[in-house]
Order: sequence, then structure tokens, then C-alpha cells
Amino acid sequence: MGIVNDQAGPLSDLAGRGSIAAARLAIEDFRKETPSLKVEILTADHQNKADVGAQIVRQWLDADGVDVVVDVGNSAVGLAVQAIVRERNKLALYAAVATTEVSGKQCARTGLTWLHDSYNLVAGPIRRLVAQGSDTWFFVAADYAFGRNMISESQRVLGAAGGKSVGAVFHPLGTTDYSSFLLQAQASGAKVVAFANAGAQLVSTMKQWHEFGMAGSAQIPVAQLMFITDVHSMGPDIAKGITTLTAWYWDLNDETRNFAKRFHALHGAMPTAPQASVYSSILHYLRAVASTGTDATDPVLEAMRSTPVNDFYARGARLREDGKLIHDFYLVRVRTAAEVKSPWAYYDVIERVPAAEAFLPLSESECPLVAQVSAKK
Repeated sequence: MGIVNDQAGPLSDLAGRGSIAAARLAIEDFRKETPSLKVEILTADHQNKADVGAQIVRQWLDADGVDVVVDVGNSAVGLAVQAIVRERNKLALYAAVATTEVSGKQCARTGLTWLHDSYNLVAGPIRRLVAQGSDTWFFVAADYAFGRNMISESQRVLGAAGGKSVGAVFHPLGTTDYSSFLLQAQASGAKVVAFANAGAQLVSTMKQWHEFGMAGSAQIPVAQLMFITDVHSMGPDIAKGITTLTAWYWDLNDETRNFAKRFHALHGAMPTAPQASVYSSILHYLRAVASTGTDATDPVLEAMRSTPVNDFYARGARLREDGKLIHDFYLVRVRTAAEVKSPWAYYDVIERVPAAEAFLPLSESECPLVAQVSAKK
């Protein structure tokens, strides 16, 4: 298997080397069940460049014997990888690839999204806040496939919920000075300022939000994609009160805490939701290989689709026709420093969002595979 992601840039904390650590734990646990199967991991840094990621994946699939591509993380790279695995009939297990295109218009039979997409990241928080009267929104977003897709989905859901977008501004991926973007957000007069960036970008944005005194204003900050590593980097004094939606949190129950303890011993940080999803997707894939007795794509994919995912990441979750793993989400809010009673225990879980409510209904999917399945039925 080949794990390709950002290993040194702004998305490296949320996935990066931690995804490789999660993969090693999945393989370790799988070997307890099937010790005879040899599993090899190749890793690479795509540098958040679609052409670099595509070149790596082509080399892996065409020359290095890789059967499955894992993680990816960056939406632009994900779309490039999707085209390659579709053409070569190879599997891709996506973690933090948020663009809805991967499971929508550009879906592939062999491209499976294990974590989230832009729709389920924005739908719950938007509906909840609009219902409370926070009905005007301004967006600050990263200027690549993820950010633009996130804003498109947000504005669609916002309009349906009775809210209004009063503007959006896009910043380059490598930006460090967000002052002009934040001043535009402030000048908009929006009740909510939503940030559609991630990792180091979000951390820098929120630090500057505080430096400019905007934390004390009436505007509500919403992180549309935030990970536990982001909160750790900001610290609760800056992150306190931010609301976000997450597919997984390490401190949910005894099972999640046990995995987190093992992961921390290996990686030195608590696992993010993407890293937990990498563990889950790899373990499910390897079990399918073991049950079918082959690493050929078609029988393995059939086994993965016909068997529910049951692990600390998701219970009774199944892969839908559009390639999405359908599972619960959690609406969380960052605690104040005084409320954080143990290291990394940053979230209060406000509510569990059931799988049936978290995902775009299949009837609204733009994935061509859905229509094909419906026609066969």
C-alpha cells in the first residue's frame, strides 16, 4: 500500500507522519488475526501539488506493485488520484479529502471516502446557527479545490436554511499574513465568519483573529474543518468556544482512548480524525484481502462493500454506492483552559449527528455510479 500526503507543509499535523503511524498500528492489529500475510508500506510527500501527487501514484501503480493508495488529504491531489485509480482499476482510500467531487460528479467505483466531505462538515453547523438567528455569513477560504468546494456547499446549504452569504475571500495555500482577509470579514458585518482552511492555515488565522481583537467582537467564528492538532497548536485560550463538526474524537469512550494511548506512544500526539480513519480503512481493506485470498481489486472491493465496518472509528458503517463510508459525526465545542482537565481533552461533545442526517441523501447524489446501480435494480 502507498500512503501519500502532506508530510512537511500546512496539512502535515492533521495527517502526515501520523497517518503512517496509524497504518502501522492497523497492520500490527491485522497480523494478530492473519500473521502469514505480508504487508509493505510505501510513503511519499505530495507537497500539496496535484502534479507531484499524480506522478507518485502513477509510479506506484505502474512500476512498484502498489495495490491501494491511502490518505491523500489534499482535495486537488485527490481529484488527480481519482482519475488515475479509475483508469487503472486500483483502490484509493481517502481520509481528509473534503471536496464533494470525489464522491459526486467525479466519483470512481474504486475511490472510497472514509472520513468526510464538504457537505457534512458544513450542513449541521450552518443549520444549527441559522436557526439560532446567526443568519449572515462571511467566508475566509483556502484558494484551491477544497476551499472553493467548501464555500460552494456552504452557500448552497445556507440558502436552503434561510441564511445569507454576504461574501467570501480566498487566500493562497502558503499565506502567513491573513490581516487583509480578516479585515474584509470584519467589514462585512456578518454575524458569522466561517473559515474554510485547515491545519497550519487555520491556526495562523485564528491567532491573528485574536491579535486584531476580533475575538471580543459580536462576530461568531466557525471552523469548518478543524482537527485536534489545530486546537493543540492554538491553545485553548485562542480556540475556546470554536464550534466544529468532526467524524471522530479520541476521548469519546474507552475504545477510542485505548487506541489514542497506543498512537501517542508511537507518534507523540493524540490522533486526529483523519489518522483514525486511515487505521480503520486499512484494517477493513486487509481483512477483505484475507477473506478473499487475493489482492485483486474487484473481489476485495466487493468484500469491503458487503461487510460493515466495526471498529473504534465506526460501528456498523457501510460503504454507499457513491463510495462514501456512512457513519456518525459529532458536533463539538472547544473548552476553556480552565475546563481542560487532562492533556488533549479539548472538546465538549454537544451532540451526536446520526449517519442518516450527516450525509447528502443518495437521491441528491451527482455520482454517475448511483444512477447505474438504480438502473440495474
